[in-house]
This record gives sequence, C-alpha cells and structure tokens, in this order.
Amino acid sequence: ATPRSPSRATYPKATPDGESSMASTIVSFAGSAAALGTSTSSRRRRSSAPRTARWAPRAASSGDGDEVEHPTRAPLAFLTAAARNFGVALAASAIVVAPSAAFIADGVGAAAAAPVIGDLSSLAANPVQNPRALLRNALPVKNKEIREVQRRLESISDDLRVPGVRFTGVEESVNKSSKIVTNDAAKILAAVSPAKMADGKAALAEIAQQLEEFKIIVAQKDKQEVPVAQQKVLALVGRLEEDMVVGFPFQVPPPYDTAPLLKGRATVEMEIKIKNNVNVDTGVMTIILDGFNAPVTSGNFADLVDRGFYDGMEIQRSDGFVVQSGKPSAKGADGFVDPQTKLERTIPLEIMPEKKDKDGVPVYDFTFEDVGKYRDEPVLPFNAFGTMAMARRESEPNSASSQFFFLLKESELTPSGTNILDGRYAVFAYVIDGVELLREVKAGDVITSVKIVAGAENLVNKSRAPPPAPPPPPPVEALADVEVV
Repeated sequence: ATPRSPSRATYPKATPDGESSMASTIVSFAGSAAALGTSTSSRRRRSSAPRTARWAPRAASSGDGDEVEHPTRAPLAFLTAAARNFGVALAASAIVVAPSAAFIADGVGAAAAAPVIGDLSSLAANPVQNPRALLRNALPVKNKEIREVQRRLESISDDLRVPGVRFTGVEESVNKSSKIVTNDAAKILAAVSPAKMADGKAALAEIAQQLEEFKIIVAQKDKQEVPVAQQKVLALVGRLEEDMVVGFPFQVPPPYDTAPLLKGRATVEMEIKIKNNVNVDTGVMTIILDGFNAPVTSGNFADLVDRGFYDGMEIQRSDGFVVQSGKPSAKGADGFVDPQTKLERTIPLEIMPEKKDKDGVPVYDFTFEDVGKYRDEPVLPFNAFGTMAMARRESEPNSASSQFFFLLKESELTPSGTNILDGRYAVFAYVIDGVELLREVKAGDVITSVKIVAGAENLVNKSRAPPPAPPPPPPVEALADVEVV
C-alpha cells in the first residue's frame, strides 16, 4: 500500500490586467503543503460512502442513494468560492490543506475576495499560542475571579517581551492577582466542586504563597526568575480551575454516547525512537487529551492507546508541516479495524465552538463552514506548535479512524487564526512537554510506546475487554490436607 502523494495546489491563472499575478510568487509554497487527509491504500484512494461514522447513523438520503446537501451549504457557496479564489493571499499566511487543489482552484472572480478580507480583519491580534494556556482557556469554568487572576498572570508574558522586562507591568499584575486571591477567596472556593474542595483549598493557599514570593522576585528585578515564578503560579491556577469542573459539562448525543469516550482529561506519554540521528536517540512527549471539548475524538485515541495499537508503529509522514502516523500495516487498511466486527472503526468530526448552542455540545458530522459557523473559532484551535488532531479524508468529515497528526506550526507561515484548519479538522490534544522532539522526527522513526499516565479513569466504554480475574485461592480446608514433606 502506498500513501497518497502530496498534491500541488493550483490557482486562478493571471488575467490580462494581472488580477491573479501573485500566484507565481507563492506557488512553490503551496506545492509543498501536502494533504492532511488519511493515508490511503492504492486499492481505495477515496471512499464513495456518505459521511457516516461507525458510531453514527447514515446521513439523510434523497432516495436515489445520493446524500442530501446540508441546507446551509447553498448560502455559503459564495463565501466558499471567494475563499478558494482568494487562496493565493491565504496561502501566504496559512497551511494549505490538500487534497485542496479543488479547495483553492475554483475561482469566481477577484471581486469575491472582499468578504474573506472582512473575515480576516476580525481575527484576534494576539492569539494564545501556549499549549498550557490554551488548555486552561478550554476548561468549562465560569468563575470570574480565578479567570481574572489567570488573565493577569498570563499578561506578564507581554511584559517579558519588552527589552529588559517591563517590571511595572509585572508588579501590577502580581499585586492585583494577590489582592483578588486574598479578598475574593470565598467566591473562588464557592465555585470548587464539593468532591474536590480539599485540593481546591490547598491550591488556593499555594497560589497565595507563591504570589508573595513572586512579589520579592519583582522587587529584586530578577528577570530570569520572573518567567519561572509566573509558570509556577499559573500551574496552580490551572489545577484550581480543574477542581471547579463539576461532572461532565454536556450530554454526548446518541449514537456517539456508546463509543469510547474520554469524560475529562488524560495525560499521555509518547516515546519515539529516532533513527540515524547523532543528537537524539529516544525522546518522550507529554500530551494532554481534552475530553471536556472532544470526548469522542480523545476517547477514540485513548481507547487505541489502551489497546496498545500505536506501540511499535512507524512515523509515516514528516514533511515540515505535519508529523503523522496511525495507519495500520495491514494491506488495504486505512484505520483501526475492530477485531470483533472486522470493520474499520470511524468516528464523527467533532469540533467545539467558542459560541456554544444552548445544549453546549460540539458540532458533529459537519465542518464549521458546512453549518454556517465560518466566523466562529473553536475552543481547541490550531494555535500551538504540536497541536494534535485527527487525519481524515478531505471530502468525508466522518472518516477519521486512527490516523493522527501534529501540526508543526510556524507563526510566520501559519499565523494563529488565519489558517484553514480550524473548524475543519478535530483538535483533541496539545503537547505540553518534549515538543521539540517533533523537529527531529522523520518518516520511519518508531513510536516505541504510548501510555496513559493520568486520567485513565475518565475513559469509559472501552473496547478492550478487561483482563480475566485471577482464579480464587484454594479453600483453607484443602490446604490443611496437603502433606508437608
């Protein structure tokens, strides 16, 4: 079986008045942006099945076997075509998702680019790129006091970027955070889950103590210690915010509620053996799976980890844009084949929007563009280097199975908020430690092991049967009859 080869994106040809003259200057970049779809066997390049997951019912049909077009697609056709025609400009600042020659190639004239420019102008100027901060922001927590402490402490990063460190800004953030923790302790603890109150109180006390020590560092203008102290306090803030999560924030809709689900978060360690590299032999990455916002997607991955599916598997793609793996070695298989059903297990596209509906569930089965959320941002964006998401066939949202990828995001090529991955591919995890290993990984390197080191209790509906119980010990009476020699 051979993986799908990278496809070269195409652009509208230049007109006599030079409408698309930028194409020639950017085509080499576009050509290097390979498909984020799943690697497919030579016998099945693309399935003709409608967009369904093994955990989902089939899409509505028109009666003759053709899938019924989603009602919002027609009004979006103009915008979609505009984005395609304006792909030349987007490609300079975005990952090009191929097989996306079709995504960019269909042009409708230069005038249609205006709506896209308007959308880009509404993007955040300084999007969050730190994976730990992204995970804190993604927690289903509404306590204003602790969120304000988090915001002020994270703003210190802006002060650190000023030559020599802007200590006035650092001092203000630390002092105001300390004041909130002291004066609003009761309001903060009122939001803590009763089951986690003991840890919540301990975390709040540690935050107060660390902030007092932080004040000393600021008074001494120790610029080396400022970021260290900042991260220590923010780690405690994240711990306290996790203590505020009560139960699971929403009901996973059927039929996906019977799939393996991660109802919370889990920490995973992935060890990779690097071949033919004098600098690195083996490395370990620590990954946080976010089941609060992607329970089906992260549950599917965690379940495969629990089965040992990825142990010993090779890295199958590393091209400077993504590192990808997860395709089984079995001939003709693109994803995990359930040994009981003998069918490939697929999951629905699952993306949680920042602007949630009243039921608070992710968008399932469709991209944001499909359902008219083309200006919405996902709770888990492709902002951080090493963002982890599921690969799928580009035209089939519900075709993800076991193949995943890490985005090798570089801010100058894929600025946060301007790529065309958000709302189209399902992010479910971030690498929080050891992410530099991804710069060394190449195709052919081996995933030695992947294991869940924390949060395994949050995985429900596991597909792997539990190990058989050990046989009961022999009765005491029988032991008494044994003759001792």
